[in-house]
Amino acid sequence: MSVHSSVTAQLEAANQIYAADFTGADLPSPPSRKVLVITCMDSRLDPAKVLGLELGDAHVIRNAGGRAIEALRSIMISQQLLGTREIIVMHHTGCGMQKFSDSEFRTKVRQELNEDVDHMSFLPFADLKQSVSDDVQLLRKSPLVLKVPITGYIYDVKTGKIEQVDV
Repeated sequence: MSVHSSVTAQLEAANQIYAADFTGADLPSPPSRKVLVITCMDSRLDPAKVLGLELGDAHVIRNAGGRAIEALRSIMISQQLLGTREIIVMHHTGCGMQKFSDSEFRTKVRQELNEDVDHMSFLPFADLKQSVSDDVQLLRKSPLVLKVPITGYIYDVKTGKIEQVDV
């Protein structure tokens, strides 16, 4: 049992309310808009609201920093088995991935967990626009990703607006 209080009871209660009016039982697994969104796991970012997506519209892949290389397995499955034909890469202002380096994080893990993670890259970045550009280019050049439209954006956590990154 954790010493921290859990929010699971609140989440389960919220799910009961959601499920009572649920109307998505007949939605197909492939996304109706054939788009895949890669974005950060940051709690200030709700990709469905930001992009006007409804349930069933898109595949949304979230990870720390919204990094494309970490999403590659899911992208391949989405394209090859579920028909997505467009990709959106969306990073955001104020991202925590800009606040540390691999070496700093490896040291923290070593000190706090007594584990060596020197073999892992945690994919931090210093330049927000460059990180979006790098991820878009990585996907465009990858032989594992179909040649589809790939667009990069930066979401501003202060205004709620997105800005396209020219790549």
